[in-house]
Amino acid sequence: MKQAASKFLNRVSYRVLALILTAATKILFRTRIVGRENIPPNGAIVVARHRSFWDIPLVAVAIHWNRQVTFVARQTLNDDHPILRPVLAGFSITVNRENFSLSDFKLVMKAIRANKLVAIFPEGTIQQTEKVFPGVIRFAEQTGKNFLPIRFKIRKGQYGPKYPFGFPALTLVVGRPFSVRDLAFDLTGQESKQERYLQLSELLMRRIDNAEPN
Repeated sequence: MKQAASKFLNRVSYRVLALILTAATKILFRTRIVGRENIPPNGAIVVARHRSFWDIPLVAVAIHWNRQVTFVARQTLNDDHPILRPVLAGFSITVNRENFSLSDFKLVMKAIRANKLVAIFPEGTIQQTEKVFPGVIRFAEQTGKNFLPIRFKIRKGQYGPKYPFGFPALTLVVGRPFSVRDLAFDLTGQESKQERYLQLSELLMRRIDNAEPN
């Protein structure tokens, strides 16, 4: 009974927060959303570029307030941003990004296999980087789930935001889902394991950057 009530409260809390964020981002970013028909009913691994802390609410808004997204977040956010602790506890899986363990891996796999929409930022940081964590590829391989790319398409201005008035106009593009097999189509098959994951990760980011609704 208590568990059912807790789950109900979590769903209601998420929807209320998502509705508030939808209104806020509409005002700040003049958001338009295209491609929601691409969201699969049985879950997916949601992927997007990570350039700002606004990426998290924007992904949630792109999906829709009525479809809960479970975010994979680094544990240190609890210490760095105490105000986020209730949100992280309710709507995310926190992992040790620097020392990713088997228990971290199992937590994420469990959520994906439960047909949730699990959002992962493959770069793992809002700092400009060429590094992509290959774990996101392994999650898709082992669960058979598709990637669902979200692209922040700039209509005017520059992303990320410059405070207090430099918010760009954004179109949130929910792209067509694709699989690891789709990514691997461009490989030769002669790559080492490390080279394969590196190239698949690069191809994944390219897909995000070029995501289209149809």
